[in-house]
Amino acid sequence: MKDSPEYLAKKAFFDKVLTIYGRNAVLEALEDEAVTIHKLHLSKSNKDVPVLEQMKNIAKKREIEVAYHDKQSLSRISKNAKQDQGVALDIVLEHFGNAEDFILKNINYRIVALDGVTNPQNLGMIIRSCAAGNVDAILLPTKGAAQISPLVIKASAGTLFKMPIIKTTDLKKTLESFKKEGADLYTLSSHASQSYKKQAYSDKTIFILGNESEGVSKPVEALCDENIAIPMQRGVESLNVAVTASLLAFL
Repeated sequence: MKDSPEYLAKKAFFDKVLTIYGRNAVLEALEDEAVTIHKLHLSKSNKDVPVLEQMKNIAKKREIEVAYHDKQSLSRISKNAKQDQGVALDIVLEHFGNAEDFILKNINYRIVALDGVTNPQNLGMIIRSCAAGNVDAILLPTKGAAQISPLVIKASAGTLFKMPIIKTTDLKKTLESFKKEGADLYTLSSHASQSYKKQAYSDKTIFILGNESEGVSKPVEALCDENIAIPMQRGVESLNVAVTASLLAFL
């Protein structure tokens, strides 16, 4: 039953599971004991090579379940048959969650919401800056945006495992939920009159950063309470989205 406690508990657990692939990324995650791991997946067609033996030895030492699959089944797990190199790993991201739970557990917060940020390198750097700065969570859509991948993990320099990330299937709807709870929504605009440093922010603040070339989408922009600007010198029109996130993170 979909409303049974057992089903809900299982769903809550797997909502926090991320599957990564590729031998280097998997080995690095296995070697990091701070990373909680659910299961190691290996292809039965893999040839015996030292790196795979190393993975199996670490899994045995850490008491991690190892599952063996045919090549086709493994590709369904990794979702990237061309690059998985016959290995995949289920990582439990303790700080992943949904908007409903976050709202229930947090009275005051500062969130960076990403609207169509598609570059994995940018996403990783945004996560790193937010983890280092004064940001309580990142709001990340599950569609139309870069998703957590080995490249993102590398760009985040491991901070992905420390940063609360709220996943949403509908960014506009989720932002509306936050707004109903009293959150103020801000977008960045070069045409705004108010500097981001001079704006008075409330206890519930969400900064929305848009696509690298097109910016924030019109439906999301329409929800925002105010546009703020990062003052530019020498005719520079805008900054990279990851740089913008870093400035906001240290307000």
